[in-house]
Amino acid sequence: MTEYAVVLSTASVGEADKIARALVEERLAACVNVSQVKSYFKWEGKLSADSEELMIIKTERRMIEPLEKRIKELHSYKVPEVIVLSISEGDEAYLRWIGESIG
Repeated sequence: MTEYAVVLSTASVGEADKIARALVEERLAACVNVSQVKSYFKWEGKLSADSEELMIIKTERRMIEPLEKRIKELHSYKVPEVIVLSISEGDEAYLRWIGESIG
């Protein structure tokens, strides 16, 4: 049985488009939604706030390792966000489409 996942990752405005395109073109992800967000975080001991873009990446669990590697290769952040959420349920046709879209 195929296992699916959603991966969350933020990037600077504009950079997310480059990463999203690469992940889909290279068949590491079936779909990447990119949305504007405002992020508040501590970095190097200081409170920071930045406009970023959140990538919501749909993929198969077996692709997590190469997908994470590719994000790190393309990303400008020293420590890019890569959070993996397992999909426990979903529309069967949609999940099948994810599987058909992945390399």
